[in-house]
Amino acid sequence: MFLEFKAQVESVLMDAIQNAGFEIEVSDLDLEPSSYADLASRAAFKLASLQKQNPKDLAAHLVSELKIPKGSYIGAVKAVGPYINFEVSRTYIEKTVAEVREKQEKFGSGAPKEKILLEHTSANPNGPLHVGHIRNSIIGDTLSRILRRAGYDVEVQYYVNDMGRQIAVVSWAFEHFKFNQSRKSDSAIAEIYIKANAELEAHPEHLAEIDALMEGVEQGDAATLENFNTAVALALEGIKETLLRMNVVHDKFVKESSFLMSGAVHAIVERIKATGRTEFDNGALVVELADYGFEKTLVIQRSNGTSLYTTRDLAYHEWKAGQANRVIDIFGADHKLISGQLRATLNSIGIQEPEVVIFEFVSLPEGSMSTRRGQFISADDLFDKVTTAAFEEVEKRRTDLSKATKLEIAEMVGMGAVRYDIVRVSPEKSTVFNWKEALDFEKQGAPYIQYSHARACSILEKAKEEKAWEGPESEIEASLLIEPSEIALIKKMAVFESVIEHCARELKPHTLAIYARELADAFNQFYRFVPVIAAEEAKVRAARLALVDCARIVIANTLETLGIGAPKSM
Repeated sequence: MFLEFKAQVESVLMDAIQNAGFEIEVSDLDLEPSSYADLASRAAFKLASLQKQNPKDLAAHLVSELKIPKGSYIGAVKAVGPYINFEVSRTYIEKTVAEVREKQEKFGSGAPKEKILLEHTSANPNGPLHVGHIRNSIIGDTLSRILRRAGYDVEVQYYVNDMGRQIAVVSWAFEHFKFNQSRKSDSAIAEIYIKANAELEAHPEHLAEIDALMEGVEQGDAATLENFNTAVALALEGIKETLLRMNVVHDKFVKESSFLMSGAVHAIVERIKATGRTEFDNGALVVELADYGFEKTLVIQRSNGTSLYTTRDLAYHEWKAGQANRVIDIFGADHKLISGQLRATLNSIGIQEPEVVIFEFVSLPEGSMSTRRGQFISADDLFDKVTTAAFEEVEKRRTDLSKATKLEIAEMVGMGAVRYDIVRVSPEKSTVFNWKEALDFEKQGAPYIQYSHARACSILEKAKEEKAWEGPESEIEASLLIEPSEIALIKKMAVFESVIEHCARELKPHTLAIYARELADAFNQFYRFVPVIAAEEAKVRAARLALVDCARIVIANTLETLGIGAPKSM
């Protein structure tokens, strides 16, 4: 709704400017919401600099030239100093309510758009996901949900490192240490991987065996490949369980070895050589990228002729470029240099570059983590701790529910707290995840938003029991919704599609997290100031109950797009 309102404002304002005898670009209208108007334009400032006139006088003149069509979403318009302030009309308010009720879970969705291939997580399969990994998963999954709601055809991929040095160490560990089959498979992998690293540090003469394994994979040795595949499959089995618990799903798991076996790695190395950018540095083949702003060269082949992860990643990106209109990668800050070099190298050979979202790291108050050294807190352990705490909170609040229902709500609330607290921070900012604060029901985090949804469900259920609500199909008079808190809630719901469009364009999901909190707050303010079931007039009561239902729908849509469950009771 808000996007349509903005388009109408742009149209009538451009017409007014032309009628006044001026010319200006649409971008120079500088339309933004403000605390004084639903949209405010700074066009008079731009025109003042062009026409050498007073911006205040120009704003007043443009308002006099405005012609608002009948039935428009534009209501009151006035010049306030050099600003032109636009308010939405009653048509906009009532149409928003009607549209939410009509579209239900589709409200806020955009028209069909192009295909996007989005890669995220892609953690090395040498152990379980730990807290350091989950920001990648949560940002990536939330972005995929946002892009899908915006109308894009999104395919989500996990790039599986199934032949690097770390996997060689895991494969070697299988031969030297007992694999504990009673443990979750990825945790058991981490156990022998940690032991193997300690052994290799104590006895570096064994490192040659690791090199031999890597060369065996590069040469396509069947036995070595089978051992690597066994280790990777076990790790991925556990990783997928953890991802699913976070409500994160990948459409495809793509193995890096497939690009070596298909000849794609050799082919892309030859293409890069043909550019004249390559040279040998101590026997290794490197790419010169100084003209792209990189002093450091990119190694694409070792001195023994084997490829690197980067080389195989280049082949993967060449393949991805042919699969979709856009390619998006989610990388940690430690990939900033390599991702820039990868983009430059792809550009140099005429291959579509990926759009890269770089995020800073998340940590716990306990500090940083390393799988190799065994210094990490697994995501599973964190989730268990958070869910247990959530269960205790639910048990205190809802003694009337069965244990199974409490556990279901606790899992939903616990995972919601993790996802929300991590995604609410802009990707480029580092963050410390404090699970106790994230679970605080009194703060405006995920439990607060989820509770707002549960409250809406509870109000509607009570209204049905009291025969005060005929259900979502009932006819209502939205014209009766005139209280300030009602209008504020409707306006907040109306901008949902605009928020989705903004997040999809900027690739920053934290804006949706902020909106979710504001939406919940608007609903709670409405319920605080306006009687709903207790409303004396039947028609007013019906309209307000319909508004509660609209709030329930939009809060649920927002939570779903954030990958967070929407409990019906808490």
